Amino acid sequence: MNKHHEPTGSADRQQITLRSPAELADALPYLLGFHPTDSVVMVALHGDQGRFGGRLRLGIPRSPQEWPPVAEQLAECLIEGSARRGSRPDGIVVFLCQDPAEGGTGRQAMERLRPLAQGLRTACGSLDVPVYEVLCISDGRFWSYCCPDVRCCPPEGTGLALPGTSVMAAAATYAGVQVRGSLREMEARLSPWRTPAAVAQERALDEAGAALVPKILVGGSREEVGAETLRTARTLMKRLGEAPRGGETDTDAEDDRLISHDEAAAVILGLQDRETRDRAAEWMEGSQAGPALRLWRALSRRCVGPYAEHATAPLTLAGWVAWSTGDEPGARVALGLALRLDPRYVFAQLLHQACNEGLDPETLRRCLRQERAARALPGARGGEGRSASRAVRPPVPRKALPPAAHPGGTAARGRAPRRGGRRGSRSGR
Repeated sequence: MNKHHEPTGSADRQQITLRSPAELADALPYLLGFHPTDSVVMVALHGDQGRFGGRLRLGIPRSPQEWPPVAEQLAECLIEGSARRGSRPDGIVVFLCQDPAEGGTGRQAMERLRPLAQGLRTACGSLDVPVYEVLCISDGRFWSYCCPDVRCCPPEGTGLALPGTSVMAAAATYAGVQVRGSLREMEARLSPWRTPAAVAQERALDEAGAALVPKILVGGSREEVGAETLRTARTLMKRLGEAPRGGETDTDAEDDRLISHDEAAAVILGLQDRETRDRAAEWMEGSQAGPALRLWRALSRRCVGPYAEHATAPLTLAGWVAWSTGDEPGARVALGLALRLDPRYVFAQLLHQACNEGLDPETLRRCLRQERAARALPGARGGEGRSASRAVRPPVPRKALPPAAHPGGTAARGRAPRRGGRRGSRSGR
């Protein structure tokens, strides 16, 4: 599952009034910062004017059998999360976004999702919070599950407004709110290669993993491996930072070209150590943040084949740097993918929860700066090895979410299968 609680954004402060299902449907990408695909989106409303509050996004479970428990979890997460931040919602608006199956229609997708819509209304109602509207958005059209008036909500659905033509779009543009494309496009920037180059990258990961254990057991140590990982990562960051930047697609392709298979494999495996990963998390601000984010994205794309779960560490680092630099939509997408791979990855869990609770990333940045300063003290174990104090963790929210409410899938989906004998160790959590 992909889940997002989001604090009210700048678009909300423009005091735009949305009077119809059509205006609600048009506002959705501006509320999230991207066009959701295959998603449940729930938005809390507060006060007599229905001010937007917390937001929650979840990948729609594939099996309808999962919908009833998921609906209960989502209702509880949004309502209790809003209460922790100040007040329970006075109402909720729900969006179900899913493209039709191949050869199908948007109306068929809408009818298939009707039980999920009803389950969400019932779950919220059982917690004494009404659902004012449930919209299904599919194939460029939307339907209301709540409005029986065919004059405004016809059975064939209503076409979405042209992008950029609504009052909400104008207000968002004025406020500097950008829509980053679709969720699918954002995830593609972080997904493993599906090109012929993936074969060579997998071979490099195999060879690096085979060399890693002897390196530690014969005259080496985890500290030395960590130091080498960080040195290589710094070299790659410098290389990326000096390279010219184009558009997002061009930059990703250039970053892939600038990193060799062996370099990528060495850093990917090294980041599986928790303390090495935490040291890398210190590159989260200033001139280091941009190259670091590009590196973590590139390494996530290099976790191919049986090494897919190794992307959890670079994805988490990408999410952390994105959050630290103010890109909350990008942070949620990266952390969601990390938790899809490993729902029990503690660093991603805590970062995602802290981001969703609206906590200030400066709290964690301060901790990381203190860690760095502690290593610089006389007598501290400095260099590139283990940190002088305990590994840093982000501030823990008051209540952790159940595993099934984390991004990437329900508990029933489980984790990706492991293949033995070809993987480097994954000691970090």
